[in-house]
Amino acid sequence: MDDDDVANRKVSFRKCLEHLSGAGKAIGVLTSGGDAQGMNAAVRAVVRMGIYVGAKVYFIYEGYQGMVDGGRNIVEASWESVSSILQVGGTIIGSARCKAFRTREGRLKAAQNLVQRGITNLCVIGGDGSLTGANIFRKEWSGLLEELAQNGEIDQEQVQKHAYLNVVGMVGSIDNDFCGTDMTIGTDSALHRIIEVVDAIMTTAQSHQRTFVLEVMGRHCGYLALVSALACGADWVFLPESPPEEGWQEDMCIKLSENRARKKRLNIIIVAEGAIDTQNKPITSEQIKELVVKQLGYDTRVTILGHVQRGGTPSAFDRILASRMGVEAVVALLQATPETPACVVSLSGNQAVRLPLVECVQMTQDVQKAMDERRFKDAVQLRGRSFETNLNTYKRLAIKLPDDQIVKSNCNVAVINVGAPAAGMNAAVRSAVRVGIADGHKMLAIYDGFEGFAKGQIKEIGWGDVGGWTGQGGSILGTKRTLPGKSLEDIAAQMRTHSINALLIIGGFEAYLGLLELSAARDRYEELCVPMVMVPATVSNNVPGSDFSIGADTALNTITDTCDRIKQSASGTKRRVFIIETMGGYCGYLANMGGLAAGADAAYIFEEPFDIRDLQSNVEHLTEKMKTTIQRGLVLRNESCSENYTTDFIYQLYSEEGKGVFDCRKNVLGHMQQGGAPSPFDRNFGTKISARAMQWISTKLKEAPGKGKRFTSEDSICVLGISKRNLLFQPVTQLRKDTDFEHRIPKEQWWLKLRPLMKILAKYKASYEVSESNQLEPVHPRGHEEPAAI
Repeated sequence: MDDDDVANRKVSFRKCLEHLSGAGKAIGVLTSGGDAQGMNAAVRAVVRMGIYVGAKVYFIYEGYQGMVDGGRNIVEASWESVSSILQVGGTIIGSARCKAFRTREGRLKAAQNLVQRGITNLCVIGGDGSLTGANIFRKEWSGLLEELAQNGEIDQEQVQKHAYLNVVGMVGSIDNDFCGTDMTIGTDSALHRIIEVVDAIMTTAQSHQRTFVLEVMGRHCGYLALVSALACGADWVFLPESPPEEGWQEDMCIKLSENRARKKRLNIIIVAEGAIDTQNKPITSEQIKELVVKQLGYDTRVTILGHVQRGGTPSAFDRILASRMGVEAVVALLQATPETPACVVSLSGNQAVRLPLVECVQMTQDVQKAMDERRFKDAVQLRGRSFETNLNTYKRLAIKLPDDQIVKSNCNVAVINVGAPAAGMNAAVRSAVRVGIADGHKMLAIYDGFEGFAKGQIKEIGWGDVGGWTGQGGSILGTKRTLPGKSLEDIAAQMRTHSINALLIIGGFEAYLGLLELSAARDRYEELCVPMVMVPATVSNNVPGSDFSIGADTALNTITDTCDRIKQSASGTKRRVFIIETMGGYCGYLANMGGLAAGADAAYIFEEPFDIRDLQSNVEHLTEKMKTTIQRGLVLRNESCSENYTTDFIYQLYSEEGKGVFDCRKNVLGHMQQGGAPSPFDRNFGTKISARAMQWISTKLKEAPGKGKRFTSEDSICVLGISKRNLLFQPVTQLRKDTDFEHRIPKEQWWLKLRPLMKILAKYKASYEVSESNQLEPVHPRGHEEPAAI
C-alpha cells in the first residue's frame, strides 16, 4: 500500500466534528422506565462525547423523579465517573416511575431545576412512555419558564437565555416494542439470557422426554418470544400480535405428538407473558401445561423466566449499539435548532438514523390499538419489517406439511459448508434444508467442503435430520478450506451423478474464492451452469458483498467476555496494561469492534497503518491515564495488522517504555473465538439469510421448468449479504472489483467509520464523520430494495 493511499484514508476521517462545538452548552442525561442492559454504555457515550465536544454533562439520577426533586439528584459528570460501567447491566444513574412529572406542577419544578444549572439539552434513555413525557415537557418549556418568571422563581434574562429545550431519545427496552427502530437497547442481551436458559433446559428435557412451557417477557410485544422460538427451534409459540386460530388446542397437540413420533425426545413451547387468543382472552403458561397433560399425558413443566431477562451483563451488540446511539444523540443535540422536533436515534439495518419521536410513539400506540380492536394482521405489519419476516420464517421452519400436500419440484438442491467453522453455520443449514423441503426440492448435504464434494460424500438430508441444529456450534456437515480449482472435473462429475440443480454455499472467504472458480469454469463444465448462491459465514467478517457474516457476533461476544474478565483482573492489581491478540486475518473487524465493546484504549488493525510514533503516543496516553483513578489499560491487536509490530514486539515495547509506571501482560485468544454455542444474533441471522437464499434458488428454478435449462448469466451465481440497510444478491463476478485479494478483505468496509468512535470514547483526539443532513427520516420509508431487518 503506497503513501498516497494512507494519506487519502486519513483525510477521509477529517470532514468532521470541527464545526460542532458544545462550548457553553449543558446536556442532561437520564434513564427512565424499566431498565435494560446497555443503558450504561449509552450513558457513558453521552457523557464522554459531550465532554469531548466541550459541553457540560449532568447526570439526572432516578429518572424524572430526580429531575423534579433536583438537589443532589442533578450532578455534573466527569470523564472518569463513567469508567468501568460498560460491562454493568441495569443503569448506574437509577430509574424510577414518576407520578409527579405527569402533573404540570411537577414539570414546573423540573424546569426550574434544569434552568438553575443551564441545562437546555435533554438526552432521555427509556421506553415510549418516557419519551412521550420528554416531548410534552419540550412543548411546554417556554410556557413553564414564563410561569416561573411570573412567580419570581427565575428572572427574565434566564427566560431568554434558556428559551428552548432540545430533546433526543434513545430507546432502552428489552421488549423491542418501539416502532421505527430494528433493535432497541437491551433486546439482544435479553435474548442472550433466554437462549442460555433454553439451551440448559433442552438438555434436561431430553433426558426425561419432557415438554417445557417457557414464559418470557413481553406484555404487549411478542418479539422476545418470537425470536427465541426461531433461535431454538421451538415447537409452538404464543404471541400477543398473532394469536393462534380457533381450535389451536387440537392443532398444537397434533403437532407435539407428530414431533414425538419423529423420535424427538422433547417439546419446547414459548409463551409471551401477554399472549392472547383471537377473542383477546389471555393464554397462560399454566393453561397450556394443563392442556398438554390432559390431552397427551406428557410430563410437562413450566418455567417463568421473569426478571432474569433484564439482568446480567450487556451483550457486545448492545454495547456497540448503545455507544453508537449515545454519540449520535449528542451530535443531534448539538445540531438542533429551536425548530427541530424531538427525535429518536435509532437503528435501521446497519445505519444509525434519526426519526421524529412523535410519529414513532404514535405508531407504537397504533399497534396496541390494532390488537385491542382484534386487527391482528395490521398489528404484525405495524410492528415493522423485522417482526413480519421473523414470523413468516418461523412458520415455514416449524410446521412441516404432510408429504402429499407439498408440490414436488423434481429438483435436487445441495448445501455445502466451506472454510473455517463459524458459529451459526448449522442454523443456516437447518433453515435451508427445511425451506427447500417445503418448496418441494430434494435436499442433499455435502460433507467436508469441496474436498468431500469431489469424493462424492453426498447424502440426502431430511426435515427431522436437522432438528436441534440451531444451538450447535461449529459445522456438523464438516468444513474444509480446500478450493474447488484442482478438482473441478470430479465436482462436475458428482453434480451430474447426483443431478444437482442448484447449490447453496455457506462459508467465508474460501467460499467466495470457490464461487469465483466455479463461475469461471462454467464454460468448460455445463454441470456448473446451475443457480449458485453463497451465504457469508466467518468469524473474520471479511466477505465482500456483506456488512455482516454468520459467526462474527459470537466471536465478538467471546472477545468481549474475555476482555471483561481481564479488565477485572487488571483493576485488582492496578497499573497494569493487557495486550490482547484477536483473530480475523487481515480484517480488523473483531479487534476494532471488540475494542469498542470492551472499552479498549487502542486497537491496532491492518486497515489503518500505524508506526512507532503511534505506539509511542499510545504509551504516553496510558502513562497519563495511570495518574487518574482508572489505573488499567486494554489494547487489542489484530493478528495480521503488521508484519513487524508483532504482539510480542508491542508487549516488549510497552513493558520497557512503561517501566516504573505500569507493567504489561499479553493474551492470545486464538481458536476460542471460533468455538462455542452461537449467539442469538448468529442463530437468527443464519436462519433468516439462509431461508432467503433458498427462496431465491426456488424462484430461479421456477423460471426454468424442465431439466434442460442452463444458467449462464452473471446473476445466477451470487453472494447474498446485508449492505447498509438492504439485503442484496450481488453477482460474484461484479464483487471482484471490490476485493483486495492479497489481503482477503473488501476494499471498502463500513465499520471503519466507527473507528474514531472508539478513539473518542478512549479520550483520543479523532475526527468523527457526522451526518451532513440535519433532516429527520420518515418512519418506515418503503423503497424498492429489500430491507435488511436484522
